[in-house]
Amino acid sequence: MKYFKKYTNADFYKDGKFQQDVAIKAMKEMFAFYEIPFTELMAKDLWVTDFRLGDFENVGMGGIFWVNDAEYKYFAHAIYLLPGQMIPEHAHVATNFPAKHESWMVEKGWVYNFSEIGDETSKAPAIPTSHGPIKSKNYVIQRVGDVLRLKELGTFHFMMAGPEGAVVSEWACYHDNDGLRFTNPIAAL
Repeated sequence: MKYFKKYTNADFYKDGKFQQDVAIKAMKEMFAFYEIPFTELMAKDLWVTDFRLGDFENVGMGGIFWVNDAEYKYFAHAIYLLPGQMIPEHAHVATNFPAKHESWMVEKGWVYNFSEIGDETSKAPAIPTSHGPIKSKNYVIQRVGDVLRLKELGTFHFMMAGPEGAVVSEWACYHDNDGLRFTNPIAAL
């Protein structure tokens, strides 16, 4: 049995305003399907975002930063993607901290892991029109247990969940929000 999408943008927006409580409810339903306990820490620190693009059904994510330590310069994050949901294309650049280098392991479901490094891969999934053009044309399908790392520091990349959604663990050096760059200028606001 596979997890299936139960929500659309009609559920996630009321009078044009993003309904975070509905988005969290959708995430919690996916957690229940995948038998992921919803802990007190998750209840306190889980976040969801549509990156101001108004299309959470297709472009958005949930997550929790388990650790983001500037002193010791390390980071651990859980990424939660509903079926077909895409994280906007982005890159990490150096600021007062080095550019973020990251590695990911899929825990549940699977993702298309896109990079601007490498030749264009054929038969790519459609990019939601709300996102706009992308630079990352090379992808691999990353399945449960696969560990991938960013191909090159400072390069654009993103993930898009397959039809079952995805739970992805990420490990990286410290995440400095000042170093985050999106190809879509609205997501960068």
